[in-house]
Amino acid sequence: MIKMLHSYWAYLVFLMMVIATVNALIKHFGKKEYEPIDFRIALFTLIVSHIQLLIGIVLWFTQDYFGESTIKEVMGNSALRSNAVEHPIAMLLAVAFITIGYSKHKKKLTSAGKIKPIAIFYTLALVLVLAKLPWNAWFNL
Repeated sequence: MIKMLHSYWAYLVFLMMVIATVNALIKHFGKKEYEPIDFRIALFTLIVSHIQLLIGIVLWFTQDYFGESTIKEVMGNSALRSNAVEHPIAMLLAVAFITIGYSKHKKKLTSAGKIKPIAIFYTLALVLVLAKLPWNAWFNL
């Protein structure tokens, strides 16, 4: 059940990350004003990504990725390494980037200053997610 929740919640997280990132990039490069909707989009993205992280942590600790395998065997198997090591680390870093961008934007006083950290850090997070998302599993649900 946790794996299914993690899989389906990921669609919402991905959608919100794309919306927040594109919105921030358009506002930043278009020199547009920061508005309350921008705050809500960034906050909702932060919230759904943190929920996904918590679900992922529970999943990681409840799945038996390693079984009787040694670290050498896990690291030698590309599929197992991706699921047990690379994907969790990349997603943890992506959530960290989202958190940093959101935190930095709150401290800024100007409109341009508020949108720039969101544009930078949410873009970094989206790139990480795009790089380590298990695309083959996504289209088989």
